[in-house]
Amino acid sequence: MQKPAETQYPIHDLIRDRWSPLAFDSKPVEPEKLGSLLEAARWAASSYNEQPWAFVVATKEDTDAFQALFNCLAEGNQPWTQDAPVLLLSVAKEQFSRNGKPNRHAAHDVGMANANLVLQAMSMGLYCHMMAGFEPQKARHTLGIPEGWDPLTMMAVGYLGDAKTLSEDLQKREGAPRSRKPLDEFIFTGKWGEAASFAT
Repeated sequence: MQKPAETQYPIHDLIRDRWSPLAFDSKPVEPEKLGSLLEAARWAASSYNEQPWAFVVATKEDTDAFQALFNCLAEGNQPWTQDAPVLLLSVAKEQFSRNGKPNRHAAHDVGMANANLVLQAMSMGLYCHMMAGFEPQKARHTLGIPEGWDPLTMMAVGYLGDAKTLSEDLQKREGAPRSRKPLDEFIFTGKWGEAASFAT
């Protein structure tokens, strides 16, 4: 299944074609490809080059590690993630290492790393589905995440699967068209709320 975005302006194919599937093939992700995804995340931009990210990664082959992450997911995310070959949790360091002060850009910078990872995945025929639906405190306890680190986002990673393997409700979600707000709702110039001319 392909779900290219209908854009107002031309964008790179990797961005246009990226979407978050629910159906994953159980085929394992090759270790070298998984390494490339995390290498892409490593080279994301960050405030003061702090690199305030860490990732907990589990493949289906490592049953205990996979189950630990799986058990932290919200109940609604578990039915479709069970076939994903990789689960990943991104975690943000809340203070700067350089001076111990709060890093209010940490979540943004981890998002940058996740975006790098997702686009690298697309370039290699892999898909990612990011999830806010998990229990951060359970993840903290289960995985031994220390104080000062904030579990932010779970992600399923793998090859695209067959939507027919999903429940009827999930198949409807999978087949629904992608949509985004038009540019003029969030691109302003002069002052807040005044749409930029190129956005209309």
